[in-house]
Amino acid sequence: MTTTDTDTRTKDTPAKSPRALARDRRRRSAARFWRQYRTHRAGLFGLAALALFVLLAVFAPLLVGADVQSVTKAPGLPLEAPGSEFPLGTDKDGRSMLGLLIWGARFSLTVGFLAAALSVAIGTLIGITAGHYKGWYATVVMRITDWFLVMPTLVLAIALASVLSRSIWTIILAIGVTTWPTTARLVRAQTLAVESRPYIERAKALGGGHSHIMTRHVLPNVMPLVLAQTTLVISSAVLTEATLAFLGLGDPTVTSWGGLLQDARDSGATTKWWYVMPPGIAIALVALSFTLCGRAVESVLNPRLGASR
Repeated sequence: MTTTDTDTRTKDTPAKSPRALARDRRRRSAARFWRQYRTHRAGLFGLAALALFVLLAVFAPLLVGADVQSVTKAPGLPLEAPGSEFPLGTDKDGRSMLGLLIWGARFSLTVGFLAAALSVAIGTLIGITAGHYKGWYATVVMRITDWFLVMPTLVLAIALASVLSRSIWTIILAIGVTTWPTTARLVRAQTLAVESRPYIERAKALGGGHSHIMTRHVLPNVMPLVLAQTTLVISSAVLTEATLAFLGLGDPTVTSWGGLLQDARDSGATTKWWYVMPPGIAIALVALSFTLCGRAVESVLNPRLGASR
């Protein structure tokens, strides 16, 4: 190919816009992240398990139907042992435990995701602002954060859930406003590290304001840490929701895994393994899956952690 042909092709090819270049960089980063994530067998196992639970939760109305929660339309006898008609037996009202387990995934996962989103949002906001503004603001905010850290999270969540009405939003609020301090601490430390870099000084010298620095420079750099922390917070949120429901502080109008355990305790059916083990195993598997995914994400984003594969 001659030089003239090369120059002509270069002139005919339009230059990409900054947005197109940014999209290309994001696609390449996502592809690189996935290639590295695939090397973690434990992370892949956790991701596959989570995908299965999410699919069951999304398609629960098609798989079991909303009538699975109805006491008046229960198809079996109370506390039937597992058999061909009911693979996981029935509960105290004669409802299929398999159907209740699938339907309960909708509530438990919804609470886990929304509570984690609230917790991480609060922690990220407080961490970035405390790391950026410093001074008296950071001192006051971090002392409040320390107070939340030393207080038992579960006790605070129980106290908050006890004084508010029993609903899904109460559970989400109780978990979200009591589990943010760890995220705030991590994000503040990362913010201080980012703001010590030379390009932050250049951005300030060029007239960048506080909001510009925090949203355009600090936030993109702390997002990998926030993403990894989110997966771990979801695991904790699912366990906390199950604990609150088991203690009778959950929403009595919905079916959840923790609520199934509470029903087994209240009806004195804790000796019926099919009533206790399936929801307990489901809670443990979801928590383990999120933890494995979180460890894999941390290892990809920060290879110095040396997480096992």
